[in-house]
Amino acid sequence: MADPDATPPPRVVRPATRGSRAAVCAVAVLAGLSVGLGLLLPTALGHAVDQVLRGRGGGRWVWGCAAVVAGQVLVGAASDVLAAVSGARVTAAVRRRAVRHVLAARVTGGGDLVTRLVSNAADAGGVPAAVATLPAAIGTPLGGIVALFLTDPWLAAAFLLGAPPMALLVHRFARASSDSVARYQDAQGRIAARLVEAIGGARTIAAARTEEREAARVLRPLPELSAQGHRMWRVQGRATAQAAVLVPLLQILVLAVGGLRLAQGALTVGGLLAASRYALLATGIGAVVGQLGALVRGRAAARRIAGVLAVPAPAHGTARLPQDGSGTLEVRGVTVTRGGETVLDRLDLTVPGGSCVAVVGPSGAGKSVLAALAGRLTDPDEGIVLLDGRPLSTLSRLELRDAVGYAFERPVLLGDTLADAIAFGPRELTTETVTGAARAAGADGFLRRLPDGYATPRAAAPLSGGEVQRLGLARAFAHGGRLLVLDDATSSLDTVTELHVAHSLLHDPLGRTRLLTTHRAATAARADLVAWLDSGRLRALAPHRTLWQDPAYRALFAVPSNDPGGPVAAVAVGGEGEL
Repeated sequence: MADPDATPPPRVVRPATRGSRAAVCAVAVLAGLSVGLGLLLPTALGHAVDQVLRGRGGGRWVWGCAAVVAGQVLVGAASDVLAAVSGARVTAAVRRRAVRHVLAARVTGGGDLVTRLVSNAADAGGVPAAVATLPAAIGTPLGGIVALFLTDPWLAAAFLLGAPPMALLVHRFARASSDSVARYQDAQGRIAARLVEAIGGARTIAAARTEEREAARVLRPLPELSAQGHRMWRVQGRATAQAAVLVPLLQILVLAVGGLRLAQGALTVGGLLAASRYALLATGIGAVVGQLGALVRGRAAARRIAGVLAVPAPAHGTARLPQDGSGTLEVRGVTVTRGGETVLDRLDLTVPGGSCVAVVGPSGAGKSVLAALAGRLTDPDEGIVLLDGRPLSTLSRLELRDAVGYAFERPVLLGDTLADAIAFGPRELTTETVTGAARAAGADGFLRRLPDGYATPRAAAPLSGGEVQRLGLARAFAHGGRLLVLDDATSSLDTVTELHVAHSLLHDPLGRTRLLTTHRAATAARADLVAWLDSGRLRALAPHRTLWQDPAYRALFAVPSNDPGGPVAAVAVGGEGEL
């Protein structure tokens, strides 16, 4: 993932705020109205007290105070609701954009990625409301100072003696919080990433009896998480403690000056009451610190999400495939590097339309990378991949996904029911298409034996690894328009099921091109051609029967070089007739 500090947060938050601008603006207006009412209340209270002391009753001012208090309650409630609504909308928009980008760019990241999309998105979603209310939070103490000046300039002068330490306190809090929050979120993401890895490998961990060691590995960033958490608390505690000292001193100073002004007759009792309330508002650093804290957390979270969005997603064109295309796949001069190592080296390969080509080779030869290139699940560093003469990069997303069907060694089933898992794809499928694909993949039998058949909830179905793989094959059969790519997708099948699937591949009624990677000689034997990869290059493209004469080829399937017959050869050289 990209460096979280490489992309400024506005690229994350601002686009997500477009649909919530009215709510955010309303929050800002209501926050300003709340500040105005808060500044009006001390004046109303002061006038009410003066009216009562003068024997005039002060009824209107008392009712005015009640109206101001009621207004504060209503405005505060409306502001809280709108802030929550806008925050939820912005959070949802950030998550939608991030999830779509993750799927489009095929970003990986495990638990850390989940943390960014869940908790960090929620923190980033609170930024607009925090920005909208921050001016009001700052406006409260500033308004209190102005009101003190209007009440009596000496009171404002007394208060301003302590203003510089207050400003320095806020600045130091914001700077220290920003660093600790960023480090805390990073440690949190690393723990989540390791936890997801451990959950995925729970059976291996249990079998190896390494639970304690794995728990220690998952929790290794915990001391840093704890340190940064304590650091945040120390920063906030120090700011609170310092404010707890400064605020009463400032209030005492203002009240002392106000008492002198009252004794001099320059200030009324009501004015002194109002001045005490304004001094309290002017020292309202807590609200400013709270808003700054939310803003700091949100900006740090937005930077982490920006790191996800900085991963480039493949661009798609608008071209369409020719209607009369046969599904011919061409790989021209393709080079792919991974981690500084060349996986495919200037590879040239043509898969004839309607044929079945098996891709074999030792581990690391580039079989899975070639399978990913065939349907543009990855792009080459050099060279070009074409389907029926059209470069894959020029095709529209829908055209490409409708033309290529994939089946993987470890498929992930999606959808509510098992029928949905087969039908999951870019277009709606009929029941007949779903059942036909299941029959072709050898899945129809066990599906019908389930209590609810095809309607069995996916989460409630007790499926073996081979059954899951068959459902993945069925999904590929159902959706592959003119090219089927099977990346070791028959490895978990028993012999009988593999024979059934092989028959479906060889006798595809739609005449689709089939490209399959395999480690099995029997599977390669039933293909029309075999593409033999070695060190990222195409060593040979020929029928399996021809290649079987080469001892190095037989060695790929663990057949001794001096044993051209052997148990595998009986099936391997038999070809389609053995079906």
